[in-house]
Amino acid sequence: MGVNIVVPELGESVVDATVLRWLKQEGEPVRADEPVVELETDKVNLEVRAPRGGTLARIGHKEGEDVKIGDVLGVVEEVAAQAPVATPAPSEPVKSDGATTAKEEIRATPIAERMASEYHIDLHAVPTSAADGRITRQDVEKYLEQQKVPTVSPQPAPVEKKETAPIQRETAATSSMETTRRADREERVKLSRRRQTIARRLVEGLHTAAMLTTFNEIDMSAVVELRQQRKESFKQRYGVGLGITVFFVKAAIGALKAFPMLNAEIQNDEMVLKHYYDIGVAVAASEGLVVPVLRDADRMSFAEIEKAIDEMARKAETGTLSLEDLRGGTFTITNGGIFGSMMSTPILNPPQVAILGLHKIEERPLARDGQVVIRPVMYVALSYDHRLVDGREAVQFLVRVKELIEDPTALLLEG
Repeated sequence: MGVNIVVPELGESVVDATVLRWLKQEGEPVRADEPVVELETDKVNLEVRAPRGGTLARIGHKEGEDVKIGDVLGVVEEVAAQAPVATPAPSEPVKSDGATTAKEEIRATPIAERMASEYHIDLHAVPTSAADGRITRQDVEKYLEQQKVPTVSPQPAPVEKKETAPIQRETAATSSMETTRRADREERVKLSRRRQTIARRLVEGLHTAAMLTTFNEIDMSAVVELRQQRKESFKQRYGVGLGITVFFVKAAIGALKAFPMLNAEIQNDEMVLKHYYDIGVAVAASEGLVVPVLRDADRMSFAEIEKAIDEMARKAETGTLSLEDLRGGTFTITNGGIFGSMMSTPILNPPQVAILGLHKIEERPLARDGQVVIRPVMYVALSYDHRLVDGREAVQFLVRVKELIEDPTALLLEG
């Protein structure tokens, strides 16, 4: 009797998914709890495992099809016991010395497997750098570089030059021909479910919220000096670097405590004030922006926050973020400065009512005690939902962040 492989619970507010790819094909044997199909959701990709060992008897939904929670993806049937039959041993890979060796099982991230398939790479030949032995996207890219395999899309064939003809009036036929030629040089790529969701949510944020942005500048001298003094000892003691974002996580929490309206959300005709601080930190991944969440960040030390951010970035690159990593969040911080942005207007992450945007640190002239001095300065931006947050609270919030960053010892009091 067969056992169904069904779409599992997908997490908060996620009700459907797309079949990204089957890891097993009909008729192939599967082990209990072995991944058999990968689903793409609005937030993360996840593997669905076989409920029992046996044979994948039927695939119910093909790659690219949309499915909902509870849908039957396929059926695993138990293999009937049979009397042993003498059969020739399967051929095995042959070493150069003539000995045979069984092919070892390869563990790789979904992105790494996809790249290996695209570039026809045997993952057995790719060294892994991960502690858990899984081959990552970076491992495949490094292997491609070593093998000098081009990773860019093939260029269109050059258009044959034609002899110059007398100038003629453009006709409908020549116009159509030129349009066809341009279409031949276009590439159509279906948007991933994640990119579609990002687009939908950002437009939703613009359409449903009365979004405004206020700006300020912060003298980063104290933080820069503190990092210079402590970064080596911090790295040695905790095994992670001391970055800029952690200071803003701490400062944002201090400001949220002073102005709780920015840590709330609107539900119908009610305002929900949240007395906990789940801070989302935006991370750029190859398949789109994701916002993993630091749970109860007010209870975390500098080192714990840095380790969590470092782990988030690693998971985002390897495609191993879980739904729990992305669920909820009461306030978001996004740092465009790592890409060189001087100033921007961050878009709200619904249902949150505020988001803090960080930018590049540049040396700029500032007036101090009647003198012009050169200091490392960052422009910061706070976008907020004016339906709940007034301009006064938004400006005061950003001023409080500025005060805490310019006097980082005050962050200890906020903790």
